[in-house]
Amino acid sequence: MKTVYPVIFTKHDGGYVAHAPDFPLDTQGDTLSEAIEMVRDAIGLMGIDMEDDGKALPSPTDPKTITCDTNDFVSMVDIDFAEYRSTMSGYEQQGSVSLPGWIAGINISNWLQPIAKHELNMNQV
Repeated sequence: MKTVYPVIFTKHDGGYVAHAPDFPLDTQGDTLSEAIEMVRDAIGLMGIDMEDDGKALPSPTDPKTITCDTNDFVSMVDIDFAEYRSTMSGYEQQGSVSLPGWIAGINISNWLQPIAKHELNMNQV
């Protein structure tokens, strides 16, 4: 289910700063569409972290109650936390591993992924 949160956007240095009043976060983008994408991603990450910590997600603030400066404007940004979580569960994180030189011919990612999934009891594809 999608939830819609108000976000305050400020034009700044050729881009946009986005502030989500219901979450302690600020982000930015070079364009308005990039700022919207960044704030949606930040809200999604923070929301699933809150859920994982057993915290309730905040209710969206009524946009009519938000006051902002003359250069700012409020827009609504939607997020489906379940869909976001599902998207993030398939995300592969890159990292750095130090290995001896003699192992250089092995595709380390293909080797480590099944081991990590097994160790974490995540044997699904």
